[in-house]
Amino acid sequence: QVHLVESGGDLVQPGESLRLSCAVSGSTLDFYNYAWFRQAPGKEREGISCISSRGPNSYYTDSVKGRFTISRDTIKKTVYLRMNSLRPDATAAYYCAADWSPNSAFCTVVDADGRYEYWGQGIQVTVSS
Repeated sequence: QVHLVESGGDLVQPGESLRLSCAVSGSTLDFYNYAWFRQAPGKEREGISCISSRGPNSYYTDSVKGRFTISRDTIKKTVYLRMNSLRPDATAAYYCAADWSPNSAFCTVVDADGRYEYWGQGIQVTVSS
């Protein structure tokens, strides 16, 4: 059983940066792909970035490409999302999720058929002046 806990959410001004953390317990990082999703009020949940178990390789949606960076620390068992140049449209609850994919060089932010089995409780990010 994998347990995910997000932290690092905050209220920031447009243009500022934040780093979200996802602490993983119950497994090593190597067996899972990890992804960050977000859900803004009144909108559907959106997958924005993922990192594969092998490589690792990463993927970003166009809305965050070039501004957000996903990474992981296998010793600290933590997955990070560095968010730069934040805009008000980044205001959302952010969720970390894990998908059992040992030795996978590929990841996806599409949660088809419940691909991502484990989810954190979410953390709020608010970007406002």
